[in-house]
Amino acid sequence: MKIVVIQGPNLNMLGVREQNIYGPMKLEQIHAQMKEVATQNGVEIEFFQSNLEGELVDKIQECYGDADGIVINAAAYTHTSIAIRDAISAVNLPAIEVHISNINRREEFRKENMIAPVCTSSVVGFGPFGYHLAMMGMFQIMNEIKAAQEAQTAQQPA
Repeated sequence: MKIVVIQGPNLNMLGVREQNIYGPMKLEQIHAQMKEVATQNGVEIEFFQSNLEGELVDKIQECYGDADGIVINAAAYTHTSIAIRDAISAVNLPAIEVHISNINRREEFRKENMIAPVCTSSVVGFGPFGYHLAMMGMFQIMNEIKAAQEAQTAQQPA
């Protein structure tokens, strides 16, 4: 099984920008923790970060046929990007949206969420621990899909 973690704009500045909102952890530290959890669970994990909307769309599309699930923090594009929404919808993979801060308790414009309706689930407001929660959720989703596929195969005549 393979999970692709896609990080949007300004997340490369974690640990530097607005620590009162996003905390002191750097993106590399979050990824190291996620890699450790993935390795412990026998899951391949790939990380990608870009500040460019088109690159995020390209990466989501590359997941089609190559990944089993996506963990995505589209950051500011969450509130504006129909292109990212459409890409997530097009690849038809389990996708869990993560936000370090609780976007529902912030500025009014952050309450508009373009991608949540096409994601399997959302994790918001747990700080960097939200990525761990998303990983646990993705493992559960992947196990449920695998069990359903096995049950369907078992029911087919030989």
